Amino acid sequence: MQIYQLINRLNNSKFGKLLTQTVALGVGTIVLLSSTNANAAEQVILRYGTFQGQISVEELTQFAETGKTTPTLRAYLQAAQQDPAVARKALKASIKADPAFLNSLLSSWAGPVLVDQIGQVVHPPAGQLDQQALRTALSSSIEQDGEVTLLGAIQNYPNTSVELKGDRLIAVYERLSNLAKLL
Repeated sequence: MQIYQLINRLNNSKFGKLLTQTVALGVGTIVLLSSTNANAAEQVILRYGTFQGQISVEELTQFAETGKTTPTLRAYLQAAQQDPAVARKALKASIKADPAFLNSLLSSWAGPVLVDQIGQVVHPPAGQLDQQALRTALSSSIEQDGEVTLLGAIQNYPNTSVELKGDRLIAVYERLSNLAKLL
């Protein structure tokens, strides 16, 4: 009962109201700052030629990491006549290196080339490639994992949805693999 009376007294004083507001603001800030990828993509629009379907980033991540497909993703892969093993490999293929090196690579003459390559597969829905948004996504992926992957670009894309061009996935994967061998 004494705690309740103390809280009640604090709420009635100006200092108490200020303290309560400060604590509430602090808790809110902690929640916002601790949530990961607050401005990252949540939905992926899969496009294979004229075929188009939508899945969550979570479904795509589960598929890339474990190989497990949801019924929806399985149907999309079948409709697009994509080999799940090859698509999974392309999503996870990485350019691994020191994060400082990869970030400097993005800032060098090779950066726009790398961004354009990945941008052929990952970009805003029905829109032109946003070089800065994709560069931000790649930098975030590098900071988290120390590597550049198509999946990382999707997971960190600073928009609520992103388009994945499945019909270009394998070609870009092969080009990125060749680039990774040069590094």
